[in-house]
Amino acid sequence: MPAKTALDADARGEAGETVGPLVRGVGVLRRLTEAGGTLSPSALERATGLARSTVDRITATLARMGSVRLDGRDVVLTAGVMELGNAYLAALRLPALLGARADALADELDESVSLAVADLDGIRFIHQATRRRAMSVSFRIGDLLPAERTAPGPLFATEWAEGDWARWRARRAADPADADFPAVPPRQTPGDDSAFARRVERARRNGWAADDQLIEPGLVAVSVPVREPGTGRPACVASVVSHTSRHSAAGLRTSLLPRLRTAVAAMEAELRTAPPPEPGPPPAGLATWTAASKHELGREFVESLARGLTVLTAFGAGRPALTLTDAARATGLSRATARRALLTHEYLGLVTAHADRTFTLTPRVLDLGFPPLSRTTLARLAEPRLRALADRVHEPAALAVLTGDGTEIQYTAGAGTSRVLTVDVTVGARLPAAATSLGRVLLADAGPPSPESAEVRARGYALVDEELESGLRSIAVPVRDRTGRTVAALNLATHPARRTLADCVHTLLPELRAAADEIQRDLHTASRFTRVALR
Repeated sequence: MPAKTALDADARGEAGETVGPLVRGVGVLRRLTEAGGTLSPSALERATGLARSTVDRITATLARMGSVRLDGRDVVLTAGVMELGNAYLAALRLPALLGARADALADELDESVSLAVADLDGIRFIHQATRRRAMSVSFRIGDLLPAERTAPGPLFATEWAEGDWARWRARRAADPADADFPAVPPRQTPGDDSAFARRVERARRNGWAADDQLIEPGLVAVSVPVREPGTGRPACVASVVSHTSRHSAAGLRTSLLPRLRTAVAAMEAELRTAPPPEPGPPPAGLATWTAASKHELGREFVESLARGLTVLTAFGAGRPALTLTDAARATGLSRATARRALLTHEYLGLVTAHADRTFTLTPRVLDLGFPPLSRTTLARLAEPRLRALADRVHEPAALAVLTGDGTEIQYTAGAGTSRVLTVDVTVGARLPAAATSLGRVLLADAGPPSPESAEVRARGYALVDEELESGLRSIAVPVRDRTGRTVAALNLATHPARRTLADCVHTLLPELRAAADEIQRDLHTASRFTRVALR
């Protein structure tokens, strides 16, 4: 179905109790995801078939939620939208339980290793341990692939009932080129559907499956199911992925399959012995902020969209299944409002309703912005925050990391100002760490103990006055990862004629800390289930 008419079809098909603005808002997030994370409002208008005024109200609401930012003429997905996918991955538990073993296998084999779950008649990645090479696999967490073109697909299909096969055949007839799977190249020739059935039977007999260049020439993979304790059904599938210049498909089976099976056995043991999750206090009032936003922004804020998306974040670690009462309590919404949101999410395929009156998230939640951001970098997360900071204080801002030997800093992002006299921050440039405010903040945690580093740690900032260069005064604060480790530093630079030392501390430092907090929040969200490169 063409993208322009997809939301029109949704609107015509809405059941009586679904929330129209939530349907349309989810559609906007999906179109942004398919486009790689950035579209202009006019392009969104064309892609969704919605009126421009509706697009503007939806994007304003998503911006208020921190899911997108309005960057000039573009709407851009931000790390905040990953909270939705994080809720699914946390509720699933598999990445937390098995991710470290997948990473260790990738290190052992020096090949990419992935974990995938079934998503109707497709497979969706929930963990990626990718080798960084010139020729490497580009799949991301959240990417959806057609089952018949993958190694995990036949393993999941061994569990299909006739209804699943009928759905698969209908999808293949409606989309023979796989146009609805943007993560894979379109088919150049029609597929042989009987060949997939034969692969499924081989997978049933062998307990493993292979992909011999089904996705594109050169790509090969071998997969083994990780089975649930008790039921024996595949909880997920672990795959080793390579290319034909390193391994043939037969070579993968000979050299790597035994070690993959050993790793999978350890994963299954992990699932058997893992203690039940210990959630903290259940969340409450997650959606109470929406009323204040509606009061402030008026009709530009679509409260039903904001409330509906917030319902998804009520799920999480220790909360994989929620009743209607649980969802209402967690969000602070009335039961009627929570019920309509859950029914809408069920209609959209984002939640599943169960006979015991609970709801669970589906892998389709990862469609809402996760893949384009799952391989982001700290610099990309920081750049809009740096620009906003520089615009507020009218001084240049920069982000830097410590080099491997600990003697220099390297600039990874920066934002300038329109002043005549200003600091020129060149991304990639290096400076002596000990002579810069950025370096002293980084050395306070990573360098050898000294009275100066202890003082910087105690104050939480470093202030350097004309030590690197005459006329250059700068102040810096740390940026910390989820464990509290300093991984980067953020600074503002000025001229002594513009700012006194006291002014740097009393005026610039609070702004600097606020920006660092924003960058840290984005980093913590983005890195919960993905790796965020620091440079």
